[in-house]
Amino acid sequence: MKCPKCGYVRQQQDNHVIEGVCPQCSIAYSKWKPDTAPVDKSAEPVEPGRFTLEPVVPFTARIVSRLLEVPEQVDSLTFWGRVGLYIAFFIWGWSFILGGIDWISIGGSFLHNANLPFHEFGHVLFSPFGRYMGILGGSLFQVLMPLGLMLAFILQRRDTFAASIMLWWCGQNFIDVSPYIADAPYRAIPLIRGMSEDYHDWGNLLSMGGTLDRAATYASLWFGTGVVLLLLSFGWGGYLLYRQHRNLGGF
Repeated sequence: MKCPKCGYVRQQQDNHVIEGVCPQCSIAYSKWKPDTAPVDKSAEPVEPGRFTLEPVVPFTARIVSRLLEVPEQVDSLTFWGRVGLYIAFFIWGWSFILGGIDWISIGGSFLHNANLPFHEFGHVLFSPFGRYMGILGGSLFQVLMPLGLMLAFILQRRDTFAASIMLWWCGQNFIDVSPYIADAPYRAIPLIRGMSEDYHDWGNLLSMGGTLDRAATYASLWFGTGVVLLLLSFGWGGYLLYRQHRNLGGF
């Protein structure tokens, strides 16, 4: 008889082995069954030094996912309130873009007076880093502060729509600073608290750097950066509202 497992053919000299048992591998012919079940490789022990890697979501994909995150359920009142806010900031933003680098329109906005305390605080904040940074700190903190709030809304509050408004504010601050830079060679913009033209931030900064003749170029760069940030905020906020509309519920 031939063994169904190992293929050994029982010989005459194997009479000492019980009938029905393979002399070669010792299995009982009648009880042996081939193992046809699929092998579960996940249950196999992992060899030492061998690692199995879980799928990893790319870092950029996680950032994009967080920036586009919206609530799973949005009530109608909140949604339409955000739509109204978006329209208001959209129109307001375009008034700054189309107005160009004009001190009368930019400085005449009440938002300039709201930005001014942050500008002055920036001088104090950066003053320990030397005179140059102390002067630059006013404009620098003015544009960085809204970015800090934007990150707080994204990471802590998980409110991406509010974050898009903070990006808008950052862009507006870049535009707000641009006429101040353009005025560096002339020092004609009136300063707060009756300060003389000797306290003109950008007049001093560009004079210290020997680049006073490039004031118009730097002003255009700051204005252009502000325009780009405003446009990004429009696109970001609008897309978030589109996604929220799909999750729109009742009152």
